[in-house]
Amino acid sequence: MSDRILVVDDESNLRKVLAGLLRREGYEVDTAEDGAEAWEMVQEEDYASILTDLRMPNLDGMALLKRVAARAPDLPVIVVTAHGTIDAAVEAVKLGAFDFITKPFDLQELAKVVAKAVSTSRLNARETTSLPAREGQGRFGIIGQSPAMQRVFEIVEKVAATPSTLLITGESGTGKELIAKAVHEHSPRASKPFIRVNCAAIPDTLIESELFGYEKGAFTGAVTSKPGRFELAHTGTLFLDEIGEISTEMQVKLLRAIQESEFERVGGVTTRRVDVRLITATNRDLARDVADGKFRDDLYYRLNVVPIPLPPLRERTQDIPALVGHMLQKYMVRLGKAGIERVADEALELLSRYPWPGNIRELENVVERTLLFCDGPVVRVADLPAELTGRIGAATPLAPIPPAGVGLKDAVRLTTQAVEREMIERALAETRGNVTQAARRLEISRKSLQIKMKELGLRET
Repeated sequence: MSDRILVVDDESNLRKVLAGLLRREGYEVDTAEDGAEAWEMVQEEDYASILTDLRMPNLDGMALLKRVAARAPDLPVIVVTAHGTIDAAVEAVKLGAFDFITKPFDLQELAKVVAKAVSTSRLNARETTSLPAREGQGRFGIIGQSPAMQRVFEIVEKVAATPSTLLITGESGTGKELIAKAVHEHSPRASKPFIRVNCAAIPDTLIESELFGYEKGAFTGAVTSKPGRFELAHTGTLFLDEIGEISTEMQVKLLRAIQESEFERVGGVTTRRVDVRLITATNRDLARDVADGKFRDDLYYRLNVVPIPLPPLRERTQDIPALVGHMLQKYMVRLGKAGIERVADEALELLSRYPWPGNIRELENVVERTLLFCDGPVVRVADLPAELTGRIGAATPLAPIPPAGVGLKDAVRLTTQAVEREMIERALAETRGNVTQAARRLEISRKSLQIKMKELGLRET
């Protein structure tokens, strides 16, 4: 997906101003004069974000937002309007708006919001693991018959109706947001807002105003007051993904908001109380971060009331055939390609043997590429990506065999580390040491890649 932005506004001059600003920021920009025209464009083009006015002829911003949320829920939509109120902001967020900006606005501040939306779009481009299960394949609309996933479903069933705080842990690409949505949708708060924040996509300098909002004049560019995510999630659920990435200073403020259910906006003096069910997620070992002094122990205990560990794909290989089958159907529709009837047993067996360091996200990538180049009605081993089949079918093992005496759990960890190291080294070599570009190839955040490189003893060049 390219960093292409769609600007939707019935005012010609404003469209030109916004398009010019975004092009100077390095984005490709398309424009539409109303929601109806924009909706046609969304169905034909992949966008990194949409910037839309609310009041327009033919199809207004709210109606466009509803359609986009139904078709592409991970596509960030930023609502820009001169008719902004807190009620309108809450309604827009309920419908899936990424952010809400009122006119008049500061152009630099708008550029920051767009950059944040694009960053989130990149991070979530392959996080769409919301795979509707066929009957008998799983619960909560999630594919998963394996014992490991059944244990996750049991936890969700027990805690969904409670107000308890949850900490979802697991490697990148295992579907942590999907579990958070399942908890929300099966809770008494299901009809209320589900607000998600990817903490890794927000600079440290902006995270406080993002969570708690700000008052007019609180800083340069704050030309109007704006509610934060805690306010927008009032009576609903707030999902903080990549919670391990927030700074120690921000951890203190977050702890107070969780414990007291109150906070002040940036630049404000009025204490605001909220009723929010908090769900957090991370791919980091927070217990180890606590021991290393990188994460506050008091905040960790407040977040880890109910832990939900998600298994990596290599520990639920019996789910792979159902996942592959669903993904094939999904991409045949998306790519407009028909005629694939099934996957050969030999190909499924190979897919089940691969360790999948990128988890479901990587599997989805492989399925899409396979479908693009498959010509017959049956997906065979020869249709799978060459680098995958070559590594699995090679005479030498994929990773060094752990020494005798090592337990199975440690052996899996050592093997995974070897695979991760190989993938990171290859990505760095292909991008000539550019960490940002390597992170994009690996489909993880730059910060996560730097952390993983440090763990593996790899240095930036």
